[in-house]
Amino acid sequence: MEQRQVGRTGLRVSALGLGTMTWSRDTDEHEAGELLREFVDAGGTLVDTSASYADGGAETLLGQLLDGTVARRDVVLATRAGVRRTPDGPVVDASRGALLDSLDASLRRLGTDHVDLWLVQSPDHRTPVQETADALRTAVASGRCRYVGLANHPGWATAQMAGLLADGPGLAALEVEYSLLARGVEREVQPAAAALGLGMLAWSPLGRGVLTGKYRRTVPADSRAASAHLAGFVQPYLGAASAAVVDAVVTAAEGLERAPLEVALAWVTGRPQVASALLGARTATQLRGALAAADVALPAEIVAALDEVTRPVVGYPERLTPGRD
Repeated sequence: MEQRQVGRTGLRVSALGLGTMTWSRDTDEHEAGELLREFVDAGGTLVDTSASYADGGAETLLGQLLDGTVARRDVVLATRAGVRRTPDGPVVDASRGALLDSLDASLRRLGTDHVDLWLVQSPDHRTPVQETADALRTAVASGRCRYVGLANHPGWATAQMAGLLADGPGLAALEVEYSLLARGVEREVQPAAAALGLGMLAWSPLGRGVLTGKYRRTVPADSRAASAHLAGFVQPYLGAASAAVVDAVVTAAEGLERAPLEVALAWVTGRPQVASALLGARTATQLRGALAAADVALPAEIVAALDEVTRPVVGYPERLTPGRD
């Protein structure tokens, strides 16, 4: 599998990454072990997790698998912090204490002394950004992580953080939702990443599973849309507008004699600044189908057609960006 540089850093990751959102909840230790083995055997390196996944359960399971199923040195570990659970539900907290405590807990669960990439999961409007930046500096200086980044942040906040870290570890990556059904990042996040030299990691590159085409006629009983805790996650992409995009992807796939998910993944991995697209496969069978996209190169006319069908509306002031219509 192709290994790509993350922005202007020396960090390199596989073009397809393995996500662990369902681990220890919908994906048990046997399935997770099979997923991890197949992913690494296919040349994959980037494994993405979060302290918030299953209240740390995904990290714990991953740590157990790194103790025998695959070697720690064979993977690039990325995890996130900044959302803590309270009796009233999850709360965004990017304060110094909360972030560093979360990182220490992640390292214990993962059974390692460092992660390769550590990201702040969400903007925290209550904590001074300088304090969050200080936590990121401390994490790198202490050796607990090698590179730092942000997840789900707007372009202006990304630029602000990049400026604060410019004289220190620097900002390496942005993790954002990006697919043919979610192109909003192209309005200002992607241009910011390009200007700042940041790599992008695309989560839900299959439009939360909808771009596989499996929801065209019905909701499969074993799908996320039929799951009590994930149905709300998929629902926003089950409308008529999404159906038109899925139809376009299916048509392109039929013409290329490839699967729709291969076309959707190839489109994402071909976008500017994208270093890796994160696969949320729950089973090894799903993963094998997605890994087939690693060798797909979409013809320019197919890319242009998909771009036209899904192009996001760009207005003032984004349209004033050089190179924009």
